[in-house]
Amino acid sequence: MATILPLPDLDDPNTYLEIDRSRAGARLFDLPNQCRRAWELVRSWSPPATPAPPRAVVIAGMGGSAIGGDLVRALAERWSSLPVTVHRDYGLPAFAGRHTLVIASSYSGNTEETLSAAEEARRRGATLIAVTTGGELARRARDWGIDVLQFDYLAQPREALGYSFLLLLGVLVRLDLLPDPTPQVEEAVSLLNELLLEVRPEIPEERNPAKELARWLYGHLPFICGSGLLAPVARRWKGQFNENSKSWAMCDELPEMDHNVVAGTAYPPRLASNVRAILLASDADHPRNRLRMDITRRIFEEGGTPCRVVTSRGCGDLAQMLTSVLLGDATSYYLAMLYRADPTSIPAIQVLKEALAAAP
Repeated sequence: MATILPLPDLDDPNTYLEIDRSRAGARLFDLPNQCRRAWELVRSWSPPATPAPPRAVVIAGMGGSAIGGDLVRALAERWSSLPVTVHRDYGLPAFAGRHTLVIASSYSGNTEETLSAAEEARRRGATLIAVTTGGELARRARDWGIDVLQFDYLAQPREALGYSFLLLLGVLVRLDLLPDPTPQVEEAVSLLNELLLEVRPEIPEERNPAKELARWLYGHLPFICGSGLLAPVARRWKGQFNENSKSWAMCDELPEMDHNVVAGTAYPPRLASNVRAILLASDADHPRNRLRMDITRRIFEEGGTPCRVVTSRGCGDLAQMLTSVLLGDATSYYLAMLYRADPTSIPAIQVLKEALAAAP
């Protein structure tokens, strides 16, 4: 008969020493410093001269290098008439050409889909900028005479969101495609540091909202939703549960999910009670979406799915996004501890990459 181990004690420092062998927590809780250093770096960067303002922006990236692009896209929708698209695939969308700015975002510089997009951007004559720590992308970009915004931060790509988000945002700001949000960056960093005082490992579970939320999620399937600014944050939560916690997770966004998801929760009948829904709320939400969130929560709970509403902090768009990101990251970290899963290790992705590399 299998031995059932007690759940790890989230208030015991030894829990983190035993399970978090790569010290992922140190990088996860470094988000405010990442944001500050990234903003300083991009403000000192000399942007390339462009022949004319682009008609569209494509941010090409995958995984942890793409989620920052999703956050930038959500901001651009509020701040500018310039269309920003995040491309997670090989090649480029058909519309991308010489009037398009393509930003190739790859933490390692070796992501094959992003390298393919960069090659295609060069072939089509698009303006191309690379954001990376190095690798093949930096090498090719320099061979092509393309601008490289290079940073140095030893981590998994998903652990460097402060760089992948703020550097991409900063590129568009330095090219005068988006307004300068420096005061918002300062507010966000300040509020992130305040939130750290509540969610760090040394804060006991009874006063730690991230530990408490992880305990609530343990043994269940997280479903995260948001709207507007927080729609890409919901996607970030999902990805962090997948990679850090090694957990199944789902995400969706309002108002679209009210046109399908709420109708699809009856079967299989035993699943509803095994799902935990987290509704991300922001003061920036459209009033009708706030109403939709309340009604959607009621529908879920009446169907047997427990729900939590998590509200972002701050006045500016950046603070509301980033405080929600940090709470989700911390929750995924503590859920990893409860599952006794090393947050850094991603063996399934490594197996997939090796199989692709070996294929003809």
